[in-house]
Amino acid sequence: MVRVSRSVRDLAYKVLQVKEKILKENGKEPTIEDIAKALDVEKEEIVNSLDAIQDPVSLQEPVYNDGADSLYIMDQVRDKKNTDEIWTENLTMNEALKKLNEKEKMIIDKRFFLGRTQMEVAEEIGISQAQVSRLEKTALEHMRRLYK
Repeated sequence: MVRVSRSVRDLAYKVLQVKEKILKENGKEPTIEDIAKALDVEKEEIVNSLDAIQDPVSLQEPVYNDGADSLYIMDQVRDKKNTDEIWTENLTMNEALKKLNEKEKMIIDKRFFLGRTQMEVAEEIGISQAQVSRLEKTALEHMRRLYK
């Protein structure tokens, strides 16, 4: 649960009262700008206060049901960037990296996580580009063997 301050809740209830008053007077739904002007507050404060008094909704809440299959809120807000497969791959990669020696870890880190070329890595750690290439190849083979 998130605690909402009394001042935010009070503003939300004032917004609802003003909204109803303007609706009765004009016969049409007021805009956020109309309400902000009537209360002399920023539009963002109004939006935030109204959001703050909304009841929380479960991700397991069905939004559609055709009798056989249900569609849930969770299905609508899926995170395509942080899937279970990517999470598992990251864990596997981290475990594989732990098995490398320090020089191999440093080369893999610089090459694949920092985007350096073999020449740049060679200059940074004081070895030849050919040695970087061999160490990189050995490290990748070692990681593949561990997690095939």
